[in-house]
Amino acid sequence: MGTWKLTERKSEFSPGAPKNRTVLYEVQGDKVKITVDSVSSDGRTTHYTWVGKFDGTNYPVAGDPNSDFRSYTVVDDHILGFNVTKGRKVINSGRIVMSADGKSRTVTMSGTDANGHKFSSSEVYEKQ
Repeated sequence: MGTWKLTERKSEFSPGAPKNRTVLYEVQGDKVKITVDSVSSDGRTTHYTWVGKFDGTNYPVAGDPNSDFRSYTVVDDHILGFNVTKGRKVINSGRIVMSADGKSRTVTMSGTDANGHKFSSSEVYEKQ
């Protein structure tokens, strides 16, 4: 839980990959709320939220024109897997790996953007 900021100098993006600048994880009852501030490759900003459980079930995304649902699955104590869905089709997937000391996390993902272009990224975030 907490606020995570993107460390661009440690991250790698293919052309067209969006960049999630800030990600906030909060407990909300028996669920988790994830709030993301993102910027697309053409500079458009997006602020969106997801509320759900890390149980592999698709939960709706609010405010993201590029996705309808997300699902997260616990792989182990340090790894979450995820899928992003648009129009009932998984458009990207990846993993979130927490460092042993809990101070950073790396998100690797690959998929297809709204224009049908393939992208991938390896994003490093540091806890604030």
